[in-house]
Amino acid sequence: MSAADKTGQAAIDRRFMAAALRLSRKNAGRTATNPSVGTLIVRDDGNGPMIVGTGVTAVGGRPHAETEALAEAGALARGATAYVTLEPCAHHGRTPPCANALVTAGIARVVGAASDPDPRVSGRGYAILRAAGIEVLERVLAAEATEQMAGYLIRSLKKRPEVILKLALSSDGKIGREGQGQVSITGEIARREVYLMRAEADGILVGIGTALEDDPALTVRLPGLENRSPARIVLDRQLRLPVTSKLVSGVDRVPLYIAACLEADPQRRNALERAGARFIGTETHEGGVALPELLEDLAALGMASVLVEGGAKVASAFLADGLVDRIVLFQGPEAIGDDGIASPVDANHIPPGFHKLRDMRFGEDSYAEWLRDI
Repeated sequence: MSAADKTGQAAIDRRFMAAALRLSRKNAGRTATNPSVGTLIVRDDGNGPMIVGTGVTAVGGRPHAETEALAEAGALARGATAYVTLEPCAHHGRTPPCANALVTAGIARVVGAASDPDPRVSGRGYAILRAAGIEVLERVLAAEATEQMAGYLIRSLKKRPEVILKLALSSDGKIGREGQGQVSITGEIARREVYLMRAEADGILVGIGTALEDDPALTVRLPGLENRSPARIVLDRQLRLPVTSKLVSGVDRVPLYIAACLEADPQRRNALERAGARFIGTETHEGGVALPELLEDLAALGMASVLVEGGAKVASAFLADGLVDRIVLFQGPEAIGDDGIASPVDANHIPPGFHKLRDMRFGEDSYAEWLRDI
């Protein structure tokens, strides 16, 4: 292949991998302990490359994306190229590994993005493909795939979910006013973006202070995405959350987990349990919830990403323990004033080890995002 042909093929590979990554977001937050992976089957019969099969990890985690894409492609998969956003699995369950399925289907070439840290897979999926004579190209758009699947990768490596700290700041760096409940800082367009972030997370976490002051529902309120609301988690050691709160009243639609200590009032526990709340037993550290242990428990429940939405004390605790993996800051155009609650972090004071991913605007509001290296 000439240098020009190689350059052209590299551009094609990046284009289809970018499309596979967009596809993989379809079921983000809905695939349980498995990541949401995208797969495209592409063949070129002389008239240019054409997608003949698409697949994304199904809700609940099965079937895998490769299985879905191969089924759609059928006989057209033979001699084609498969674009997979994560290394195909290599371990046997009751169904064959995806790497073997690609071999059986007659795929000629596999282009992969992120590597899988799971020891049952890492390197083995690609080895199966190469042993069968399939051409394998690794790490195409690997950084983009790693960022998109950070929750799965962090859960695999660190045995806890990815922690995404989201804060809305006024122009003077405040996140609200003490004792005044929810304070509108950003506009409608930015709020819709927050709903999309919730739709792709496995859980939303707040402290009891935020739950009492704001009485939030913490759901996805976008037409057509209401069923994408993730589990809500409240740090409430002494079970102060009222049974009449919006969080409790919505448990028939969206799960609610309360992180409480063993010494909490049993009558309050019984009332909340009867209302449908679920409990996570917590250990206490310096008067608060022991966060590393809590995150281990959330990972055991199948959560790969947790969106921390408030308040300042909870955000500070996650930052102090070095447990934040991604920082998302929305900033509105208006000031709150000297009586406002200062944000524990702002664009000029990002902890070491983070790099900026992107800046955006949503109406009059700005947005910035930082990621810590995995």
